[in-house]
Amino acid sequence: MKNLAVIPARSGSKGLKNKNIKLLNGKPLLAYTVEAALQSGIFDCVHVSTDSERYADIAREFGADIPFLRTAVLASDSASTMSTLYYVVEHYKNRGEEFDTVCLLQPTSPLRDAADIKNAYQIFEEKKAESVVSVCETEHSPLLCNTLKESGSMEGFIDMKKVGRRQELSTYYRLNGAIYIQTVDLLMQGGDLYGDKSYAYVMEKEHSVDIDDEMDFMFAEVMIRKLE
Repeated sequence: MKNLAVIPARSGSKGLKNKNIKLLNGKPLLAYTVEAALQSGIFDCVHVSTDSERYADIAREFGADIPFLRTAVLASDSASTMSTLYYVVEHYKNRGEEFDTVCLLQPTSPLRDAADIKNAYQIFEEKKAESVVSVCETEHSPLLCNTLKESGSMEGFIDMKKVGRRQELSTYYRLNGAIYIQTVDLLMQGGDLYGDKSYAYVMEKEHSVDIDDEMDFMFAEVMIRKLE
């Protein structure tokens, strides 16, 4: 089985300028994901999908394979991640390289490590899955959440009959954005990533940091130093 890793790193980040190459504890953010992918030993190819030659050069320094850049259309805010994966798989196929699985690894999850990737692929193989998606426990039960009325009134905010004792609440999980594995067939057929042959890989909370803004960046730096 041939496995492809795709790390999306477009240059047009709105919330945090040049987020994907911003130095995190002295190293470009995307480098953590490139290194984890290579160290896992899972992939026949680790590709960083970017529209920027500058980003590509940085990724190549850390061992990524980037024989082509993504188009301006795929670098737009409206472009979907799945369309980018499709584009990458097709381009490698045109170059004579075909894969059985494609794994999306977001560069904004720098604490996801090689062991996480290997463990997710182990589930994929054991379950004979079409897809495996990483999750982590939610910080709070959704039963304790609700929208607020315009007046700010808390009337009906929580149904205590459903909630019961806090200690007895069920464990809920959320997508953490770190690992998305799927067969190339599922991708190319536009199949459901969360279908009946999809399984969860449960990651530790400390590995599930997802960087979106400056505060996330600061928190990730603290966690990286702690783990090191």
